[in-house]
Amino acid sequence: MKIKAILDTNVFISGVFWKGPPFEILKAWQEQRFRLAISPPILDEYRRVLDELTKERALPVLSSILKVIEFNSELVEPISFSEPVCSDPHDDKFLEAAVAASANYVVSGDRALLNIKSHHRVEIVRPARFLKLLPR
Repeated sequence: MKIKAILDTNVFISGVFWKGPPFEILKAWQEQRFRLAISPPILDEYRRVLDELTKERALPVLSSILKVIEFNSELVEPISFSEPVCSDPHDDKFLEAAVAASANYVVSGDRALLNIKSHHRVEIVRPARFLKLLPR
């Protein structure tokens, strides 16, 4: 069974703009070494942050990257937790999508998520750790 993961916004954005583990994760996804799941709220956040960064840095519009993500990922309708799980409730969207998608991992560098460690059989891991878990 192929690994399924949710990427938090910082991991996705870092992978688009800079080299390092997040870039390697996006490359591994392109190589189909894992399945990426997203939800509409996550896609909206990716879009908003990507738009802000491209305007700030006078970069070309990168909407084509979002189209690739949208059409080559498993789009799930997130569940809603009755109580916040994360110390930053805005980060719950990643866990809600992960549970709905039956994902194995949420990949994040965010302490608010990493402090949870796991939730409903979804493990929260740093990008470098996730890369080590992927098949070669």
